[in-house]
Amino acid sequence: MTRELDAGGHPGLLLRPKAARWLYVLAHGAGAGMRHAFMEAIANELAARDVATLRWEFPYMAAGRARPDAPAVAEAAVRAVWNAARTLVPDLPRFAGGKSFGGRMTSRAHAAEPLADLLGIAFLGFPLHPPEKPGIERAEHLAQATGPLLFVQGDRDELAQLALLRPVVRGLGKRAELHVIAHADHGFDVPKRVAASALPQIADVVAAWMDRVTVAACGRATRRGTRRS
Repeated sequence: MTRELDAGGHPGLLLRPKAARWLYVLAHGAGAGMRHAFMEAIANELAARDVATLRWEFPYMAAGRARPDAPAVAEAAVRAVWNAARTLVPDLPRFAGGKSFGGRMTSRAHAAEPLADLLGIAFLGFPLHPPEKPGIERAEHLAQATGPLLFVQGDRDELAQLALLRPVVRGLGKRAELHVIAHADHGFDVPKRVAASALPQIADVVAAWMDRVTVAACGRATRRGTRRS
């Protein structure tokens, strides 16, 4: 059951399955808020895989404005929600990220000042460049966004040419992974004649990645404890 709540001064929706293993603090894209069909559907798919989600809204969306917030405002919102999540769901390992704009603002906030106890960032359609204006400037901050990064990207995404995104991900080293969704566009829509919904595949990829990251983090913690003893 989805619960409405205040997430650090921002509207939020928490969906926590009974067997939840992780929390994904999930920000929306530039053009649609936390109640958009994609956001609701991916939250439900993730819940079926034991991933709790905290969806939330940037100030401009909550106020009904069309133009996204300036980066400084958006990044401050990311940080406020992230810090609130520690109190709202204190018992689950926490990941962050989001759809398009939401994911990019999350990584920018983390690059500027690391989000405490963050295990990793999952991007659902990283917006590498504007449509018809290919470039990689939007990825420059990722080198400073420490920790594991997962890029889930459609191969028809007009905001991220794979020929540009693949070298960016490779340049981040082993901590970064790219999973390409065949036939999907930036919104992860796929032609019905070609393939079924991409959402189950996205949720499978995200949940499996969270599992790997958590296991690796536990291993590192164990090795540190052994060295200290």
